Amino acid sequence: MKIAVMGTGHVGLVTSVALASLGHRVVGTDVDGEKISLLKRGACPFYEPGLEEALRREMSAGRLAFTPEESDALRDAEAIFICVGTPARSNGEANLVAMESSARAIARHARDGVVVIEKSTVPAGTAERVRDTLARERSGFTFDVASNPEFLREGTALHDALEPDRIVIGVESGRARDVLRRLYGPLTERGHLLIETDIATAELAKHASNAFLALKISFANALARVCERAGADITAVAGIMGTDPRIGRAFLNAGLGYGGYCFPKDLIALERLAARLGYEFPLLREVERLNDEAVQVAAAKIEEVLWNLEDKRIALLGLSFKPGTDDVRLSPALALAGRLLSAGARVIGFDPRALANAKQELPELEVAGDAYEAARDAHCLVLATEWDEFGALDLDALREVMAYPIVVDARNALDPARCAAAGFAYYPMGRPPVLPDPSSASLAEGRREALVPTPEELTR
Repeated sequence: MKIAVMGTGHVGLVTSVALASLGHRVVGTDVDGEKISLLKRGACPFYEPGLEEALRREMSAGRLAFTPEESDALRDAEAIFICVGTPARSNGEANLVAMESSARAIARHARDGVVVIEKSTVPAGTAERVRDTLARERSGFTFDVASNPEFLREGTALHDALEPDRIVIGVESGRARDVLRRLYGPLTERGHLLIETDIATAELAKHASNAFLALKISFANALARVCERAGADITAVAGIMGTDPRIGRAFLNAGLGYGGYCFPKDLIALERLAARLGYEFPLLREVERLNDEAVQVAAAKIEEVLWNLEDKRIALLGLSFKPGTDDVRLSPALALAGRLLSAGARVIGFDPRALANAKQELPELEVAGDAYEAARDAHCLVLATEWDEFGALDLDALREVMAYPIVVDARNALDPARCAAAGFAYYPMGRPPVLPDPSSASLAEGRREALVPTPEELTR
């Protein structure tokens, strides 16, 4: 099929590449001319594992192209995906100006019979607005509107698009249903689940999914506060909870909380939608408050460990809002860095992918070329984003270059016993700290043993 994709951000570009990979002919367009120029050279404007390689492959095969001219992209398309941004307004509601602008462009340039598909995350009722705009802008225009929300995770977005756990389509006409079934035929033929529903349900499903995942994260962080006071271990508690299939273990990790572009804005957008419809949803505001509290708690823990933050050097490992991406939008790691800097600390950060973006977002942050450089002369090392490579660091080498042997694991991602064995005082979130044994014979050699019983000792 001939497909046009409006918007080449994280959702639009992944959608373009994925649809081309399924055999469709795709043309992407964007109001950002510089981004289009970059894409036409086969380069991605952001990091997403495997995306740039797939982009170049599909462009070389002739299935994927980009143009700054909306008319060129829309004119011959059988289906048009709207993948533009829907950022939050000052009152928390979704800003749908780009959605309206896209609908107006479609009315000007698209052919009769086109199916217009919402891919952007939008409040329920947006399709009706798109439909009204199309009809008002072009008398006699024939079209169909559908909803096809994305469920992509940054860091695994291309995989999620090509191996989805569900494909949701909201349709209210036979033609729209047929087009979307054809679009995703290569996936459904491989057994991927297709859920067909009405448009309002499809629109609401994405907001509801993100809000519930945010709820699980905030619940885990609140429970971590209780665990610390009770002397319990949040990771063990969450593990026990997760064995219940009604609950599940995913998204019950305590730490710095959620960030990024989607969860914060989608949570409040759902709350504002509910309020506009006449229903107060205070639980969603509490989820947001608990998420903000997680960063405050981590900052307080660091201050408690170091006594005073003034003139302390703190190494911050991880700056992106999650591993696998260079996205620092609403990153909890940067929020923590900002708090520490405001308290007088000197913060040196390292991230495998997000250094440039982090520096642009928080200019006063110092950045290092690797974890060991960041840790040099540091009074505390803080793990703020759980990149896999941080778990493989040489702890002895880190200990040698640091001023104080202190680790605050704000993601509970490191091995407590390994840290203590390397001579570190280890402070996690919602778990008891693990301190090195001062009587260890290896202390004189720069190593200390963990006060954690071995499996053999437990069975004696």
